[in-house]
Amino acid sequence: MDPDAEVFVEVVKAGSLAAAARALGISAPLVSRRLSRLETRLGVALAHRTTRRFELTHIGEAYYRDMIVVLDAWQNAETRAKQPARIASGPLRISAPTSFGRLYVAPALKGFLDLHPDVAITLDLSDAYVDLAATRFDLAIRITAAPDAAADRLAGSTRVLCAAPAYLAARGEPKTLGDLDAHRILAAEGQLPWRLAEGIVNGPSHVITNSSEVVRELALAGMGIALRSLWDVHAELASGALRQILPGLSTASDVGIYAVRPRVEGSTAATRAFIDYLRGLLSPVAPWEQR
Repeated sequence: MDPDAEVFVEVVKAGSLAAAARALGISAPLVSRRLSRLETRLGVALAHRTTRRFELTHIGEAYYRDMIVVLDAWQNAETRAKQPARIASGPLRISAPTSFGRLYVAPALKGFLDLHPDVAITLDLSDAYVDLAATRFDLAIRITAAPDAAADRLAGSTRVLCAAPAYLAARGEPKTLGDLDAHRILAAEGQLPWRLAEGIVNGPSHVITNSSEVVRELALAGMGIALRSLWDVHAELASGALRQILPGLSTASDVGIYAVRPRVEGSTAATRAFIDYLRGLLSPVAPWEQR
């Protein structure tokens, strides 16, 4: 929209240059100069004006009617363009770790979409690191101690050493970190060594797998000792299917669960709404921390 034309419309609505100047927050001489510039550009006189009188010419009346239509259309276009930034809608592409995504992200989708039916979600579950700068994901859930700059903390992620009662009955329960050397260790590729405040556990893993979920199932089957996130095994610990061992060990309490965005300033309303929804489900006390 031509700013000089906007000034012209405001003058006509206000009835005088002085009243329009007050409405626009500029001086009356500046209003007059901008009207003159508009008339010069158009090559016609739009009004007869003095400090107290403002009377449209016939051409000015027609131009005013046309500009009102243009101004309304422009304002409507601005409103429609800004609306997606305020209302959660459109595509939302999410990446999440396999286990956490299955247990906590996927079950949250129905409630979120009930509130925001115009959002179209794509959920990709993978334990591989997703480079948001090189992909088209709007949001990644990461479990880490060092999140990217554009990250919102959703919850903590305490880890525990655990094993099935059958395994402990057959092989004995370790009393110290050094006792783990005589036990079967279960870990996915890339998860060893375990770095604890009291020392390092190197392994090797009793079974080689690239799946963290397989490690969980192996532990439940009584095949060894695993280091698992509390969010992953809290139900099994509560039921007795798994038992926590060496509970006094420090297992990286600084690790947290984060929602990471490629750019804060480029986040859509759908992205922000989903982060807020997940935070509402996981904070202030995460389900796995509740007694």
